[in-house]
Amino acid sequence: MPKINVDGKEVDVPADFTLLQACEAAGAEIPRFCYHERLSIAGNCRMCLVELKGSPKPVASCAWGVRDCRPGPQGEAPVVLTKSPMVKKAREGVMEFLLINHPLDCPICDQGGECDLQDQAMAYGHAKFHRFEENKRAVTDKNMGPLVKTIMTRCIHCTRCVRFAAEVAGIDEIGATGRGEDMEITTYLEHAVSSELSANIVDLCPVGALTAKPYAFNVRSWELAKTESVDVMDAVGSAIRVDARGAEVMRVIPRVNEEVNEEWISDKTRHAVDGLKRQRLDTPYVRRDGKLRPASWSEAFAAIAERVKRSQPNRMAALVGDLVSAEPIKALKDLMSMLGVANLDCRQDGSKIGGGPRQGYLFNTTIRGIDDADALLLVGTNPRWEAPIINARIRKAWLKNDLKISRLGPRVDLTYKLNELDSNPAVLVDIAAGKNPIFDALKAAKRPMLIVGQGALARPDGAAILAACAEIARNTGMIGPAGEGGWNGFNVLHTAAARVAALDLGFLPQKGGKDTTAILEGASKGEIDFVYLLGADEIDTAKLGKAFVVYQGTHGDAAAQRADVVLPGAAYTEQNGTYVNTEGRVQAARRATFPPGDAREDWAILRALSDVIGKRLPYDDLAALRAAMLSDAPHFAVTDRAPANPGADAAVWTNIGAKGPIAKTPVVYPIRDFYLTNPVARASITMAECSRLFVQPRVAAAAE
Repeated sequence: MPKINVDGKEVDVPADFTLLQACEAAGAEIPRFCYHERLSIAGNCRMCLVELKGSPKPVASCAWGVRDCRPGPQGEAPVVLTKSPMVKKAREGVMEFLLINHPLDCPICDQGGECDLQDQAMAYGHAKFHRFEENKRAVTDKNMGPLVKTIMTRCIHCTRCVRFAAEVAGIDEIGATGRGEDMEITTYLEHAVSSELSANIVDLCPVGALTAKPYAFNVRSWELAKTESVDVMDAVGSAIRVDARGAEVMRVIPRVNEEVNEEWISDKTRHAVDGLKRQRLDTPYVRRDGKLRPASWSEAFAAIAERVKRSQPNRMAALVGDLVSAEPIKALKDLMSMLGVANLDCRQDGSKIGGGPRQGYLFNTTIRGIDDADALLLVGTNPRWEAPIINARIRKAWLKNDLKISRLGPRVDLTYKLNELDSNPAVLVDIAAGKNPIFDALKAAKRPMLIVGQGALARPDGAAILAACAEIARNTGMIGPAGEGGWNGFNVLHTAAARVAALDLGFLPQKGGKDTTAILEGASKGEIDFVYLLGADEIDTAKLGKAFVVYQGTHGDAAAQRADVVLPGAAYTEQNGTYVNTEGRVQAARRATFPPGDAREDWAILRALSDVIGKRLPYDDLAALRAAMLSDAPHFAVTDRAPANPGADAAVWTNIGAKGPIAKTPVVYPIRDFYLTNPVARASITMAECSRLFVQPRVAAAAE
């Protein structure tokens, strides 16, 4: 590696480093506005100027490569100065130019306290008033949709938003018009930014030109209590920070996690949080005379206990929803087991998965592993809506690795080019047998991948499709040697944050038990007369028939309206919990606020109910419950680590799915509206507006 001397300190750096990266490796701080580690280099702002010995003027360190530096006369390492008088004067001049037209909006700007321009003006500007007396220019604000508020007079033309939209989000909807003083950042034809990742440009903006519209004028950053947690809007498990003031969650922003979400989150993750305070359940309810009426906890528990005593175990069932953490899943499973109930399921959508090896329902490549893939087959999945962060990773690999992508499923824009196959999943049999060119493409690739989604698995023949996908993985050499660094290209993409943990804990039909479809059919026929719904809101409640329904959850959604007893639980921001993402990575969610009213943590509700029913659960605190979880799933002891590849052992991979015929019925994607997939999102005014602008027009156009 070449050597470089930074402020008298000599360091070895890779030849492809820029001077900015080399200086930071040496411990020097380099200010910047346009440069961002995950975006292409623009060299717009010139704030990162440094002095390079031999150069007649300061150079932009973000755009100057280490390999472009000339050594000294005796072969000495190139010398870079970051604190010299030349650099100080240059940075002061750049800052002076940047502030020529910037308005004095700091007292009313939502970026205040988190503004790069404020910080760097204090650190690198000079104390004198600037020397420009001309009128400041004014720029018309632009329409970027319901999530991004624009005050474009503040814009310093760093173009971070433009590069993010084009490179990461994959939408060419933001750009620059005009030149010089007439340059403006805008959306074309005043069109709202339609990407599911659009709100990340607010984090990227180094000034107050782009701010969060739902968050406008609500709170200052220093008023917020900050809690590190994980996202549950999908199964990716993005690292987030929940910022709350008092009892109210004000915003969610991303944390850096290179293994999972890098530093991006979806718009739903960020802005569905206003749904946490609307349509909330804050007191128990019991149905009397056909109407749900407020009740005390003891009255609600007594009503449940009385009905349990009158029911037979074979006529009882329990279903788990998509946002539930592992602790209450374990508690509900134990309670049902004590009652002798075998009709358990965590697959609201009817997905035919689970019960076999753990690798048969995980995203085994890992999310970071997508970066290394060179061939990909998508089966019945629309990752742009099911997991926008994973879709962005796929696009990244497509741009950098020339990833060859094929898709089996309906055509939708995934922001990258791909080879379209038929929507008929029966073609998987031909691929597995080597009778389709896709087999050859996967076989020839060094690191091939297959991603099967819930659109393919939540069908009557879902188990057969899963088995066919596993056979493709085996036959194409997609599964390499065992070990942490071994390649495994077989992946299942989940859409529910609770699903993998529930599968790990075995919340599935026990011996002789019914799955979700059979439970609903049984309830409609009168064969099931007691159903416990733990946050299960995505089922067809009309099929519950005359069964006695207990709903434990957070919102007055469809399931709560159908219930006979409603128990108010805590949302994911209101309790400590464990989640397992689609990779099988165990993650910790932490409480940021307390539940409203009489609502309680989910596991505590089940523990208290078990006393009344007479089947006391054997744990009195969260630590004891988590210890009990380890007996079902020992891997819960290790957090934030993706599981190692088990290798291509035939004994493992031949037990995935079930052999059987695959119908020629076209695949249908599971998510019809990205913005309204769970009770929290459906209670959100912001998500409703996004759905109205971005989804409903497409549905109307398709209907025509």
